[in-house]
Amino acid sequence: MAKTVLQKEIERLRKAERRFLKAQLNRQPTKLDHFLEEKIPPKLESTLDAAFAKAFYLIFSKGSWLISKTYSEDKLVREFTLAAFELDELGGSRQMRGFKRRATKTGTAHTIVSAVAGLTMGIFGGMLPDIVLFNALVLRNIYQIAMKYGYSYDTDEERKFILRIIEAAISDGDELIKANKEINQLIRSNLADDDSTIEERIDKAAMALAHALLLMKFVQKIPVIGVVGGASDFIYMERISDYAVLKYQRRFLVDQMRLGRK
Repeated sequence: MAKTVLQKEIERLRKAERRFLKAQLNRQPTKLDHFLEEKIPPKLESTLDAAFAKAFYLIFSKGSWLISKTYSEDKLVREFTLAAFELDELGGSRQMRGFKRRATKTGTAHTIVSAVAGLTMGIFGGMLPDIVLFNALVLRNIYQIAMKYGYSYDTDEERKFILRIIEAAISDGDELIKANKEINQLIRSNLADDDSTIEERIDKAAMALAHALLLMKFVQKIPVIGVVGGASDFIYMERISDYAVLKYQRRFLVDQMRLGRK
Protein backbone atom coordinates (compact mmCIF):
# COMPACT_ATOMS: atom_id res chain seq x y z
CA MET A 1 0.00 0.00 0.00
CA ALA A 2 1.38 3.40 -1.03
CA LYS A 3 2.34 5.79 1.74
CA THR A 4 0.36 8.97 2.18
CA VAL A 5 1.90 12.44 1.97
CA LEU A 6 1.77 12.78 5.76
CA GLN A 7 3.37 9.37 6.31
CA LYS A 8 6.22 10.29 3.95
CA GLU A 9 6.81 13.57 5.79
CA ILE A 10 6.86 11.84 9.16
CA GLU A 11 9.40 9.35 7.82
CA ARG A 12 11.60 12.21 6.53
CA LEU A 13 11.34 13.93 9.89
CA ARG A 14 12.42 10.84 11.82
CA LYS A 15 15.44 10.39 9.57
CA ALA A 16 16.40 14.06 9.98
CA GLU A 17 16.09 13.79 13.76
CA ARG A 18 18.26 10.67 13.83
CA ARG A 19 20.92 12.48 11.77
CA PHE A 20 20.87 15.45 14.16
CA LEU A 21 21.15 13.28 17.26
CA LYS A 22 23.91 11.15 15.75
CA ALA A 23 25.94 14.22 14.79
CA GLN A 24 25.72 15.67 18.30
CA LEU A 25 26.38 12.39 20.10
CA ASN A 26 29.46 11.72 17.97
CA ARG A 27 31.15 15.04 18.78
CA GLN A 28 34.39 14.70 20.77
CA PRO A 29 36.35 17.32 22.78
CA THR A 30 39.41 18.66 20.97
CA LYS A 31 42.93 19.12 22.35
CA LEU A 32 42.17 22.86 22.53
CA ASP A 33 39.13 22.13 24.70
CA HIS A 34 41.22 20.13 27.15
CA PHE A 35 43.90 22.84 27.21
CA LEU A 36 41.43 25.63 27.87
CA GLU A 37 39.64 23.69 30.62
CA GLU A 38 42.80 23.95 32.71
CA LYS A 39 42.91 27.74 32.27
CA ILE A 40 39.29 28.63 33.08
CA PRO A 41 38.70 30.47 36.39
CA PRO A 42 36.57 28.31 38.74
CA LYS A 43 33.79 30.91 39.03
CA LEU A 44 33.37 31.59 35.31
CA GLU A 45 30.70 28.93 34.69
CA SER A 46 28.53 30.21 37.55
CA THR A 47 29.00 33.76 36.23
CA LEU A 48 27.88 32.67 32.77
CA ASP A 49 24.97 30.70 34.23
CA ALA A 50 23.72 33.79 36.08
CA ALA A 51 24.24 35.98 32.99
CA PHE A 52 22.23 33.68 30.70
CA ALA A 53 19.43 33.37 33.26
CA LYS A 54 19.31 37.13 33.78
CA ALA A 55 19.13 37.65 30.02
CA PHE A 56 16.16 35.26 29.69
CA TYR A 57 14.29 36.90 32.58
CA LEU A 58 14.95 40.34 31.11
CA ILE A 59 13.77 39.42 27.63
CA PHE A 60 10.66 37.52 28.79
CA SER A 61 9.62 40.31 31.18
CA LYS A 62 10.42 43.34 29.05
CA GLY A 63 11.95 42.39 25.75
CA SER A 64 9.70 39.99 23.84
CA TRP A 65 7.53 42.81 22.55
CA LEU A 66 10.66 44.67 21.44
CA ILE A 67 11.87 41.57 19.58
CA SER A 68 8.50 41.28 17.84
CA LYS A 69 8.93 44.85 16.56
CA THR A 70 12.00 43.79 14.57
CA TYR A 71 9.93 41.79 12.10
CA SER A 72 6.38 41.83 10.74
CA GLU A 73 4.11 39.46 12.66
CA ASP A 74 1.25 40.30 10.30
CA LYS A 75 3.36 39.15 7.36
CA LEU A 76 4.18 35.86 9.10
CA VAL A 77 0.50 35.29 9.91
CA ARG A 78 -0.46 35.96 6.29
CA GLU A 79 2.29 33.66 5.06
CA PHE A 80 1.13 30.82 7.31
CA THR A 81 -2.55 31.36 6.42
CA LEU A 82 -1.77 31.16 2.71
CA ALA A 83 0.42 28.08 3.16
CA ALA A 84 -2.27 26.36 5.27
CA PHE A 85 -4.89 27.17 2.63
CA GLU A 86 -2.72 25.70 -0.14
CA LEU A 87 -2.13 22.59 1.96
CA ASP A 88 -5.87 22.16 2.50
CA GLU A 89 -6.61 22.67 -1.18
CA LEU A 90 -3.75 20.71 -2.76
CA GLY A 91 -2.44 18.52 0.04
CA GLY A 92 0.73 17.52 -1.78
CA SER A 93 4.29 16.85 -0.66
CA ARG A 94 5.41 20.19 -2.07
CA GLN A 95 2.91 22.08 0.10
CA MET A 96 3.78 20.00 3.16
CA ARG A 97 7.53 20.47 2.76
CA GLY A 98 7.05 24.19 2.20
CA PHE A 99 6.59 24.79 5.92
CA LYS A 100 10.01 23.35 6.76
CA ARG A 101 11.65 25.14 3.84
CA ARG A 102 10.39 28.54 5.01
CA ALA A 103 11.30 27.85 8.64
CA THR A 104 14.81 26.75 7.66
CA LYS A 105 15.37 30.03 5.80
CA THR A 106 14.60 31.89 9.01
CA GLY A 107 17.17 29.86 10.91
CA THR A 108 19.83 30.42 8.24
CA ALA A 109 19.32 34.19 8.32
CA HIS A 110 19.68 34.31 12.10
CA THR A 111 22.77 32.14 12.02
CA ILE A 112 24.46 34.67 9.76
CA VAL A 113 23.42 37.60 11.96
CA SER A 114 24.63 35.76 15.06
CA ALA A 115 27.99 35.07 13.46
CA VAL A 116 28.52 38.73 12.61
CA ALA A 117 27.44 39.86 16.09
CA GLY A 118 29.54 37.23 17.86
CA LEU A 119 32.65 37.99 15.83
CA THR A 120 32.25 41.72 16.42
CA MET A 121 31.92 41.21 20.18
CA GLY A 122 34.85 38.81 20.10
CA ILE A 123 37.17 41.37 18.52
CA PHE A 124 36.52 43.80 21.36
CA GLY A 125 36.44 41.21 24.14
CA GLY A 126 32.75 41.69 24.89
CA MET A 127 31.53 38.54 26.67
CA LEU A 128 28.56 39.60 28.82
CA PRO A 129 26.97 42.01 26.29
CA ASP A 130 27.24 39.23 23.74
CA ILE A 131 25.22 36.91 25.99
CA VAL A 132 22.25 39.30 26.02
CA LEU A 133 22.48 39.75 22.26
CA PHE A 134 22.86 36.02 21.66
CA ASN A 135 19.80 35.18 23.79
CA ALA A 136 17.75 37.84 22.01
CA LEU A 137 18.74 36.47 18.59
CA VAL A 138 18.01 32.89 19.66
CA LEU A 139 14.52 33.82 20.87
CA ARG A 140 13.83 36.02 17.83
CA ASN A 141 14.78 33.10 15.64
CA ILE A 142 12.57 30.58 17.41
CA TYR A 143 9.64 33.03 17.62
CA GLN A 144 9.65 33.33 13.83
CA ILE A 145 10.08 29.59 13.28
CA ALA A 146 7.09 29.00 15.57
CA MET A 147 4.94 31.49 13.67
CA LYS A 148 5.87 29.93 10.32
CA TYR A 149 4.21 26.76 11.62
CA GLY A 150 1.22 28.68 13.00
CA TYR A 151 2.21 28.62 16.69
CA SER A 152 2.34 31.40 19.24
CA TYR A 153 5.29 32.15 21.52
CA ASP A 154 3.99 34.49 24.23
CA THR A 155 2.39 32.15 26.77
CA ASP A 156 4.16 30.34 29.60
CA GLU A 157 3.43 26.99 27.94
CA GLU A 158 5.08 28.10 24.71
CA ARG A 159 8.00 29.71 26.52
CA LYS A 160 8.66 26.51 28.44
CA PHE A 161 8.58 24.59 25.16
CA ILE A 162 11.06 27.05 23.60
CA LEU A 163 13.37 26.82 26.60
CA ARG A 164 13.27 23.02 26.40
CA ILE A 165 14.29 23.26 22.73
CA ILE A 166 17.27 25.49 23.60
CA GLU A 167 18.36 23.22 26.44
CA ALA A 168 18.13 20.04 24.37
CA ALA A 169 19.78 21.49 21.27
CA ILE A 170 23.03 22.30 23.06
CA SER A 171 23.10 19.26 25.34
CA ASP A 172 25.20 16.16 24.79
CA GLY A 173 25.08 12.46 25.59
CA ASP A 174 22.41 11.18 27.96
CA GLU A 175 21.17 14.71 28.65
CA LEU A 176 20.35 15.20 24.97
CA ILE A 177 18.58 11.83 24.68
CA LYS A 178 16.52 12.50 27.83
CA ALA A 179 15.60 16.07 26.85
CA ASN A 180 14.63 15.01 23.32
CA LYS A 181 12.36 12.24 24.61
CA GLU A 182 10.65 14.64 27.01
CA ILE A 183 9.96 17.13 24.22
CA ASN A 184 8.58 14.44 21.93
CA GLN A 185 6.34 13.19 24.74
CA LEU A 186 4.94 16.68 25.30
CA ILE A 187 4.28 17.01 21.57
CA ARG A 188 2.44 13.66 21.54
CA SER A 189 0.33 14.55 24.58
CA ASN A 190 -0.09 18.25 25.28
CA LEU A 191 2.20 21.15 26.18
CA ALA A 192 -0.06 21.78 29.17
CA ASP A 193 1.21 18.48 30.64
CA ASP A 194 4.54 20.16 31.40
CA ASP A 195 4.33 20.60 35.18
CA SER A 196 7.65 22.43 35.47
CA THR A 197 7.70 26.18 36.13
CA ILE A 198 9.01 28.87 33.79
CA GLU A 199 11.69 29.60 36.39
CA GLU A 200 12.86 25.99 36.34
CA ARG A 201 13.05 25.97 32.56
CA ILE A 202 14.99 29.24 32.48
CA ASP A 203 17.49 27.90 35.01
CA LYS A 204 17.98 24.65 33.08
CA ALA A 205 18.40 26.41 29.73
CA ALA A 206 20.82 28.92 31.27
CA MET A 207 22.89 26.13 32.86
CA ALA A 208 23.04 24.23 29.57
CA LEU A 209 24.14 27.34 27.66
CA ALA A 210 26.73 28.24 30.30
CA HIS A 211 28.22 24.74 30.21
CA ALA A 212 28.19 24.49 26.41
CA LEU A 213 29.69 27.93 25.76
CA LEU A 214 32.05 28.01 28.74
CA LEU A 215 35.29 27.43 26.83
CA MET A 216 34.54 29.76 23.97
CA LYS A 217 33.21 32.58 26.16
CA PHE A 218 36.40 32.35 28.21
CA VAL A 219 38.41 32.86 25.04
CA GLN A 220 36.07 35.66 23.97
CA LYS A 221 37.14 37.75 26.96
CA ILE A 222 40.51 38.24 25.27
CA PRO A 223 40.45 41.06 22.66
CA VAL A 224 41.25 40.04 19.05
CA ILE A 225 41.87 36.39 20.04
CA GLY A 226 38.27 36.50 21.27
CA VAL A 227 37.11 36.32 17.67
CA VAL A 228 37.48 32.54 18.05
CA GLY A 229 35.06 32.61 20.98
CA GLY A 230 32.68 34.91 19.14
CA ALA A 231 32.49 32.37 16.33
CA SER A 232 30.90 29.94 18.80
CA ASP A 233 27.71 31.98 18.53
CA PHE A 234 27.46 30.86 14.90
CA ILE A 235 27.94 27.20 15.82
CA TYR A 236 25.35 27.13 18.59
CA MET A 237 22.83 29.32 16.81
CA GLU A 238 22.95 26.86 13.92
CA ARG A 239 22.40 23.88 16.26
CA ILE A 240 19.50 25.56 18.02
CA SER A 241 17.93 26.65 14.72
CA ASP A 242 18.20 23.19 13.17
CA TYR A 243 16.74 21.55 16.26
CA ALA A 244 13.92 24.10 16.59
CA VAL A 245 12.84 23.44 13.01
CA LEU A 246 12.81 19.69 13.69
CA LYS A 247 10.67 20.04 16.82
CA TYR A 248 8.17 22.47 15.30
CA GLN A 249 7.98 20.29 12.20
CA ARG A 250 7.22 17.29 14.43
CA ARG A 251 4.61 19.29 16.33
CA PHE A 252 3.02 20.46 13.07
CA LEU A 253 2.85 16.93 11.64
CA VAL A 254 1.37 15.52 14.86
CA ASP A 255 -1.30 18.23 14.77
CA GLN A 256 -2.02 17.40 11.13
CA MET A 257 -2.59 13.77 12.18
CA ARG A 258 -4.99 14.95 14.88
CA LEU A 259 -6.90 16.89 12.22
CA GLY A 260 -7.31 13.68 10.25
CA ARG A 261 -4.99 14.55 7.37
CA LYS A 262 -3.78 11.58 5.39
